[in-house]
Amino acid sequence: MILITDELRARLLANGAADTETDHVPVAKLFDPTGAATWLLTELDADGDTLFGLCDLGFGFPELGSVSLAELESVKGRLGLGIERDLYFEARFALSVYAEAARIAGHITEAERLLRQAAEALSIQHSELPPDAAGPARR
Repeated sequence: MILITDELRARLLANGAADTETDHVPVAKLFDPTGAATWLLTELDADGDTLFGLCDLGFGFPELGSVSLAELESVKGRLGLGIERDLYFEARFALSVYAEAARIAGHITEAERLLRQAAEALSIQHSELPPDAAGPARR
């Protein structure tokens, strides 16, 4: 299976080339069909190999980070199966919402209730932040 089609590559590259830091909506979902690993990807660096997104290797600690497309393409798991792309995945929220829901659940989830709960929690947190979120420097 082609993990990243030309259309997905173009969208991922555009997100990766953005001048401002943006909370992108995931473009692709990859998964291990014989394991618990899942990746929600939002960006691709100009090198054509470094992807950014929410990475969950199935140990209960999903995290935002980078992963090599070449490494994902080379993985052969149990039964000799490689990583696959979820052909039916359609992101409905920004990556931060999926990350918050994954923090709550301990794994990447598409459960509507958890995603809405995470979105609400993030909007409350952001609306309560003062204009200068960094605040005064502590010594």
